[in-house]
Amino acid sequence: MITLTLLEPQKKTQLKQWRLEDESVIRIGRSPDNQIVINNTLVSRYHLELRKINSAQGSSWVITSQGTNGTFLDGVLVTQRKLPDNCLLQLAQGGPILKFQNLVETAPQQPPSLNTCTHQGNGPNNLFCIHCGQPISVQRTIRHYQVLRTLGQGGMGTTYLAWDAGKMTGIPQLLVLKEMNADMANIAKAQELFAREAHTLKSLDYPGIPKYYDFFVEQGKKYLAMELIHGQDLEKLIYIKGPVTPKGAIAWMIQTCYVLDYLHTQTPPLIHRDIKPANLMVRNYDNSIVLLDFGAVKEIGTAPGTRIGAEGYCAPEQERGQPLTQSDLYAIGPTLIFLLSGENPFKFYRQKGRSFRFDVVKIPTITPQLREVIERVTEPIPRDRYQTAKELALALAACK
Repeated sequence: MITLTLLEPQKKTQLKQWRLEDESVIRIGRSPDNQIVINNTLVSRYHLELRKINSAQGSSWVITSQGTNGTFLDGVLVTQRKLPDNCLLQLAQGGPILKFQNLVETAPQQPPSLNTCTHQGNGPNNLFCIHCGQPISVQRTIRHYQVLRTLGQGGMGTTYLAWDAGKMTGIPQLLVLKEMNADMANIAKAQELFAREAHTLKSLDYPGIPKYYDFFVEQGKKYLAMELIHGQDLEKLIYIKGPVTPKGAIAWMIQTCYVLDYLHTQTPPLIHRDIKPANLMVRNYDNSIVLLDFGAVKEIGTAPGTRIGAEGYCAPEQERGQPLTQSDLYAIGPTLIFLLSGENPFKFYRQKGRSFRFDVVKIPTITPQLREVIERVTEPIPRDRYQTAKELALALAACK
């Protein structure tokens, strides 16, 4: 058996793994008829082929590169070469990285003991051992999830980077494990919001929404396991790199509209209620938007509830505890302001007549056409805004 592991380019952590038995030829590329399909613009449709060679000394594997952008074996450009065990294959310069392991050669009788490897020779940022493939440092184990590090901590809960050997999904992978804070356990509303996020994610299936894996209670604490998104949220991105171009900001908000359209067309429609830059993640590998934090999601038709929403991004009716689908669209306006100015949108919120409005005239990158879109989507009365996410997406796409 051989394994091929797709690695995150910078930290070399595992993104995905394939285990192949009884295969003599393995084809890798962008085309869906390959055994291993990698969707990346640098990867050719039929990028490379691995072929098993049997001899009296045993079996070995030979790589044949057919990719337009080339294939690198441990950093060296190759066209055809015998594969050493534990080598790294990079599909094009700057492209995806695969780790090749021939488990038949490394462990013909039995799997290696997890206790025999010393993990020597690993880099300081390695999460997994380059020799045995196991996690190097496990902080603690919650059920079968091995906690590798803390990702973040908020008022509601703590999120961990965790390793699942494949018990839940059948595929060994990194994921996010969210733990409800102990001091929230006796607060009914906190319990409701945490459980709601798990219930909502379980019912949804869309590329711009993290996948649900598991929800359980362990020693009195609630846990949610979900997809790990490799990327950065828009709030951190802007604080680090500064404002983006209108073209980039508009592209991200159009994608956000597509996610909102998916939510708003559920039966019954779902309102996210917390659209803001910190809840919009940009995937590293394709620059696509993923919407996070579904604890505040509300179904249309349920009784008015608690006021939820971030200052500067929250629509007036949502402030009153009466959110609509148009309330999610409202938040696109201040999010655009933040992306294009790098400033808290509340800074541009001023009284105009009998109501408060966003005044973006002094933001140089906002064109008159885009300003009209922002002004309309943030109208105080919901019926005066764009009525659907698709309508807003079309208006943004028409901006120049």
